[in-house]
Amino acid sequence: MEEFYYQKMDRQKQAVYHGMLQGVLQLADQIQLPRVDGKELYDIFFQMRLDHPEIFWVVGFSWKYYPDSPNLIFVPEYLFEKGKIKEHQIALTSRVEKLARQAQGLSEWEKEKYVHDFICKNVRYDKLKKPYSHEIIGPLGQGVGVCEGIAKAVKVLCDALGLWCMIAICGNNPEKGIKYRHTWNIVRIGGQYYHLDATFDNSLTRGAREDAECRYDYFNLDDKAMFRDHEPLIAPAPACTDNGHFYYKEKKLSFTKMEEVKKRAQQAVKKGKVLTFHWRGSYLTRDVLREILNVLEDAGKEKSKLPHIYANAAQAVFRVWYSDIDTLASEIVLEDANEGEKTEKGLKNPE
Repeated sequence: MEEFYYQKMDRQKQAVYHGMLQGVLQLADQIQLPRVDGKELYDIFFQMRLDHPEIFWVVGFSWKYYPDSPNLIFVPEYLFEKGKIKEHQIALTSRVEKLARQAQGLSEWEKEKYVHDFICKNVRYDKLKKPYSHEIIGPLGQGVGVCEGIAKAVKVLCDALGLWCMIAICGNNPEKGIKYRHTWNIVRIGGQYYHLDATFDNSLTRGAREDAECRYDYFNLDDKAMFRDHEPLIAPAPACTDNGHFYYKEKKLSFTKMEEVKKRAQQAVKKGKVLTFHWRGSYLTRDVLREILNVLEDAGKEKSKLPHIYANAAQAVFRVWYSDIDTLASEIVLEDANEGEKTEKGLKNPE
């Protein structure tokens, strides 16, 4: 496991990081560390926990120092009492080992998909944002989590599978109504770095219908695609420059022509299957969006079916399935994957 953030620090901060890490691993009540200012101490603590999400039991700290001392006293804040921490450690270690055992023989890409699918199928977003939902104990122990806990769970599982992974974090944006920082992962597959946002895919999967298959709208995105609907990073991260291994592109579900959309939609109607696809033929303007929706509606009319269309416009991904004509109009839902802020708006005829 690579300590990504540790490697970006200078020697003094590394010394603080190392002392902090050893102390919380030993469940120390107080830890003597080289003296740094309060903001630096917070940043080191925060990034140490991104490098080591298996440390789920320490969620805050206080500190004190004497004016003439070169050191400070770091006082960890533990989520549980120490006996309970050890119980949770044993249970979570066993849980991670059991999950990893099932995927050890897979390729890097398959391991990534295994971890992603586990999150989408087994974890629900915790809108109450309980303290343990920010840690791996939420997704792996309780089946609930927020973006921070989900990204930490992804990293812990990737680490157990020997798959390079780090946690990326962006800021909030009050002007856009985004109140919270968002957290996801960057993985290295075949020597290339890619964004993986299991939280957003989890929200999209569960937002469509109860029996929906996993969504992969945020599976192996490059920087350009990722930052269409993610805020800029507030901590260092590798550049993700390769756009050739986006999930839908790999699966030949990334279309450049309306004829391809029409053909695959007709197949979905005939077979009664759900179709999920990515559009990359041109920029998704309102006119292009309307044309895609018309194609999907026309494919259903040929078999007297109406489409149910869920559209992630930011990433130009569509999910559609068809039902008998028993409603007045097609269902069209414009999706927002950021469930931490709020998800979907239902529209009948977007202009």
